[in-house]
Parts: sequence; structure tokens; C-alpha cells
Amino acid sequence: MELEVKIRKKLRGFDLAVEFSVRDEVLALLGASGCGKSMTLKCIAGIEKPDEGRILLNGRTLFDSEKGVNLAPQKRRVGYLFQDYALFPNMTVAENITFSARGTKEEKRKLLERELARFSLEGLENSYPKELSGGQKQRTAFARILASDAELLLLDEPFSALDSYLKWQLELELLHLFDSYGRAAVLVSHDRGEAYRLADRIAVLSSGALESLGTKHALFEQPGTLAATLLTGCKNISRARRTAEHELFAEDWQITLHSAAPVPENLRHVGIRAHFFSLREEAAENTPRMEAVQIIEDAFSYLVMAKKADSDAAPVRWEIEKIAWQGLGQKEFYLHFPADRLILLER
Repeated sequence: MELEVKIRKKLRGFDLAVEFSVRDEVLALLGASGCGKSMTLKCIAGIEKPDEGRILLNGRTLFDSEKGVNLAPQKRRVGYLFQDYALFPNMTVAENITFSARGTKEEKRKLLERELARFSLEGLENSYPKELSGGQKQRTAFARILASDAELLLLDEPFSALDSYLKWQLELELLHLFDSYGRAAVLVSHDRGEAYRLADRIAVLSSGALESLGTKHALFEQPGTLAATLLTGCKNISRARRTAEHELFAEDWQITLHSAAPVPENLRHVGIRAHFFSLREEAAENTPRMEAVQIIEDAFSYLVMAKKADSDAAPVRWEIEKIAWQGLGQKEFYLHFPADRLILLER
């Protein structure tokens, strides 16, 4: 399965301009609300029309502004799961699932049985959407997509209306679905954890622009841009300048740091994720003396805001397990910044 997207569309406040491909994988579009994620899905599905560009699915042209091609949504063979699931309220579960299915009456009956079993909906086939729980509605919507024999799945924040426990259960089901379905999907999310768990690759969008695109592991290690670093959840970012091939000065933290990777000439910022710090017994390279300026108790950890001791530097955020912090018992300590965990940003 292969999807190719290269489109532009003028929106209120910014221009949407994205280019990416998807090949037998799950791609997550990650970004803040209103950045163009959902609009991108709607353009792929044919609900919205781009101003220019083209969209190809398995060699078929879904949209091409130069050739004047713009297939109707029902001809694209794309399954779209809306945030609110968009079930037909006047149809039963069975009728919703088979609405777009093709084949004879007997073929549709067998298909319905298969999807009811796949999504544990047996016994609910005659129920209406208003009689279903949030999880049952979502499973019905997924079943409808698969029954339509869609070549591509488009998922628009599928867990936004669910509580945390149900969300986790359905994430597990969705992962199983991706493994067994064997087709590509594009997932929209503003939850970086959700995107990381479900996707193979992640594209970070900011104000309609594709900031970064890569495997989830590579993207979280080196997001590439300041906007992508923030959107992937990095809490510690400082202005920085290069001082040697493998050395930099973090201006806001007032700390000189050694970098395992070569420092780019035009370095602008350095970042480090809050869980990568570690304690040391004494001062050493990348291990300044720090003092806690604020300690915040979280459910399973402490968030320690710590700055360079005897300075007016900006603090860093350090996440440490409760048992480890309670055993520390002191306000000042030596905190290690791993050289291979620094995020080096040129833009």
C-alpha cells in the first residue's frame, strides 16, 4: 500500500503545505490544535479540496490540480474515522457496519458476522448508537471502515472522547488491528505518547508546515527544529552557542556542555528531556552543582526545578522517581547531563 501526498491549501491564518508518503505503515500527524492535521486528513478523504497539488493511493490519482482530477469521497476507497465516530443515529449497529459494504446479501451477512466477532459486538447488532458506550461506538465505527474494504485508514484523534482506562483498552485493540489488517493508516493526534505507541513514523506539523518527519525513535532523539522539540514534549530548552567541535555553552542554564555528536556551527538551541538526568557524587564533565528551587509532587514522581548553584540561571526540569528523591534528602546535588542525550538545534 502506498499513499503519496503533496498539497497546499490556504487556511485562515496560515497556508497548509504538506508533502509525505506512507508505505505499509502507520504515520502519525502530531501537532497542536488548529495546525492543519485534520484538514490534511479531510483533503485525503475528499471532504475538502486542496488549492493545488496531488494525492495518489496505490497508483490511483485521487486528486491532481493540474489534471483537474478530484475523485468523490465514495470513490477513493478511504476509511475515515471521525472524532465523534459519525455513526448514523437512525441505523442499527448492523446497518452502520454494512452501509458501505459491497457484495450480495449473503456476502454482506458473512461480512457482518466477521466484523461483529472481530470487534466483540455480538448481541449488539440491533442496537442504535444512542444505546452504545463510547468504546462500543468506536468499535462499530472501526468495523464499518473495514467492512467497506478501504485501502487506507484515516483516524482523526480516535480516543479524544474516552476516559484513560477505556482509551488504553482501545489502543491495544487498535494495535492488534494494525497488525492484522495489513494496510496503511494515517493517525491524527496531539498526544505525543499516543502517537509514539501507535505509529511507525511521526510527522510534526506547526501552523500548516511539516516541521519534521521520521521514525518515532529518531524523531524523539533529534526532532530537528525548535517547534518539533517542543511538540514532542521536551521541557528543557536553552539558547546555545558552539564553543568547540564537541562543546557548547547553554546560555540560559549558564552551563558548558560536552556533546557526543559534533556541534553544528550555527547552533541556536540545546535541549534535553527531563528523564535523562542522573545524579553523581561529585562535579565532573557535564555534571554541575545544582540547587533545587521548586519541588512538585506528581502521581509517581517528583518534578524538581533545579538551577546552577550560586547563579541566576534558568532552571531545568528533572523528573525523578519518588523513592529516589526521598532518599536524596538535600537541596544541592551534582546533576549529570548525558552527552549523548543532548538535542542540538539549528532552527
